[in-house]
Amino acid sequence: MNRRLLSILLSAFVIAAGCSYLVYRVVGKRLTATQSKTTRVIVAAGDIKLGSVLRDADLTTTEMAGALPKGVLLKRENAVGRGVISDLYEGEPILESRLAAVGSGGGLAATIRQGMRACAVKVDDVVGVAGFVTPGMRVDVLISGNPPGLANSNEGTQVKTLLQNIEVLSAGLNIQKDGEGKPQQVQVVNLLVTPEQAESLSLASNQTRIQLILRNPLDTQLSKPPGTAVANLFAGQTTAPAKPRSTGMRSGSPKPAARIYLIQVFNGSKRTEEKFVSGEAKQ
Repeated sequence: MNRRLLSILLSAFVIAAGCSYLVYRVVGKRLTATQSKTTRVIVAAGDIKLGSVLRDADLTTTEMAGALPKGVLLKRENAVGRGVISDLYEGEPILESRLAAVGSGGGLAATIRQGMRACAVKVDDVVGVAGFVTPGMRVDVLISGNPPGLANSNEGTQVKTLLQNIEVLSAGLNIQKDGEGKPQQVQVVNLLVTPEQAESLSLASNQTRIQLILRNPLDTQLSKPPGTAVANLFAGQTTAPAKPRSTGMRSGSPKPAARIYLIQVFNGSKRTEEKFVSGEAKQ
């Protein structure tokens, strides 16, 4: 074989091998970039209700690709024994924000957020909006009674909005939301309030009558109702005032027409006439 031809074939083989290697490296890097790194995280093995205490059997692991959610737990020991403050569903990653603090346990206490308090309010069928005040709903708190120092006031019982947009923690012994929205007849409702609101609510429960007013949870606007009294309910039903009696001529009435007197005077065969105006008309 011609040495020159052999050199050309060998050079072509080297060049082809180099190109193949470069293509392999470029394609390999792209494939590696598309394959994201996976991390094993802790997820719920089944549906877990609010207030439950996590057990090892309630948890499992799964591989998650890409960026991890903020606060996701990677170790079982960081989740076991902690209370659930929001319903968890099968396969959902366990987040730090969905669990109560370590050592706080489960139940109603675990659902109370930092800096807040649970205040119990006694209700009945009417005050409880016929049983439709259930956990997770929002209510306004109205108080009615006679203010101190105004016991003899003619306005009667007065009503005022004490608190607005307050979250219901539990209705009776139930801290779970009713998915079907069925009414529940309860005697006590726990409201999530600040310490200052708890003081006002505790004082109001002893001195006044409390009523809960149901509101749309999406309506977060706080209004400023002035309050009202029993007398205001009948303010528009008063009788028309009687017409005042006439007490004589008023200053703005028209003056009467002047009276003119005609007097004829006979002096012998001579007759004259004189006209006189009445004294009232002159004035």
